[in-house]
Amino acid sequence: MSISSAGTAAASSSSTTILLGRILLAVIFVLSGFNKLADIAGTAGYFGSMGLPVPTVTAVVVGLIELLGGLAIVVGFQTRIVAWVLAAFTIATALVAHTGWADQNQMIHFLKNVAIAGGFLVLASSGAGAYSIDAKRG
Repeated sequence: MSISSAGTAAASSSSTTILLGRILLAVIFVLSGFNKLADIAGTAGYFGSMGLPVPTVTAVVVGLIELLGGLAIVVGFQTRIVAWVLAAFTIATALVAHTGWADQNQMIHFLKNVAIAGGFLVLASSGAGAYSIDAKRG
């Protein structure tokens, strides 16, 4: 195998891995956003019980951020920007909804959000890879 073909194989493998990572990071956001938007009343009720302002508007905004942000990550559109937005969103969500650390479950959810945010920061740094709209747009 020549050095050139080895480099091409490594780049292809890296892009495949980044694509897989994008899908795995995004799936929770796509599903969660869809579910929030499919049940605005229930989501707004939950957000209202947490004391969030204008719960119906908040439910729609959060649902759209999750759904559209997740889809953008899957297809690799504006990946670096969306990854930064979702990293910040995920940390904010952790601080708003998962700070009852005396409860082991809340601590796990908090740390899950921190880990997801870390994945988005790596994606913001690396970019979407070759298998993305970003790469096709140049």
